Amino acid sequence: MEKSSGERPELKESGLRVRGLVRRYGDIVALDGVDLDVGEGIYGLLGPNGAGKTTLMRTLATLQTPDAGSIRLDDIDVLAEPDRLRRRLGYLPQQIGAYPGVAGRELLHRFAWLKGRTDKAERTREVDELLERINLAEDADRHVVTYSGGMLRRFGIGLALLGAPRLLIVDEPTAGLDPAERNRFHRILADIASDAVVLLSTHIVEDIENLCTRLSILDRGRIVEEGPTDDLLAPLRGRLWESEVARGEAVPEDALHVTASPKGSRVVVASAVEVAGFRPREPRLEDVYHHALRAHGQPVEAAA
Repeated sequence: MEKSSGERPELKESGLRVRGLVRRYGDIVALDGVDLDVGEGIYGLLGPNGAGKTTLMRTLATLQTPDAGSIRLDDIDVLAEPDRLRRRLGYLPQQIGAYPGVAGRELLHRFAWLKGRTDKAERTREVDELLERINLAEDADRHVVTYSGGMLRRFGIGLALLGAPRLLIVDEPTAGLDPAERNRFHRILADIASDAVVLLSTHIVEDIENLCTRLSILDRGRIVEEGPTDDLLAPLRGRLWESEVARGEAVPEDALHVTASPKGSRVVVASAVEVAGFRPREPRLEDVYHHALRAHGQPVEAAA
């Protein structure tokens, strides 16, 4: 699949700009010359586990330094002025710890104060509003260590949103959330994206489809595809066919990916050539994802 013809938006004094980012762990190259341009709105970063997404998120959040490259947010040189970036940053990591003996409301107040909300009345208003948004108002005075996995994830979302961040980084944000909580989180992100730069990292294609109009696909530390969703879908139009194939039957050699169906059979999506008995299929983002990975050496993913 050729790179999208959609031009990357040039950011002058606004938005996030990453150039030539490299991060190594010994002989392992986790990030290999990553370039990103992200304006206001929600930008998706999609990739398999081990692709380097978390390393990229941690580097952008100033939790670790790169071996090479540059990062700018608006007029901030992030590597030279990390503290300035942190005052404008919201970050939701994959794993959220909990402080023993501290209630949710109290902990939000502590972090809001660290974000510069020193006026108690202003801080109280913000914390109360956040508790309502993340559906924890009734449990705000419980100790955070007693929260369920989904509640803890929502609490982490609240921490990330404190201080009205200019840059919001969310790493696998819907992990552990039920469908209702996932939809609530999607609405929260959409609400704040009009005047914030939001970077959403995930391996869940549905999250990107629901929220992002532009994305990058990361594989083994490199951006292998980037552009608006419609531009990435365009090269696959008229090139996909699908069919249900019983378990044990041969899968076409050019199958793009194989998924389980509710009937117990497997749905095979084939590309490049029409296969007898297969029906045409309109491309979806999951097809773009698998096509990009396969083009760069990843095997077809088959259902168990």
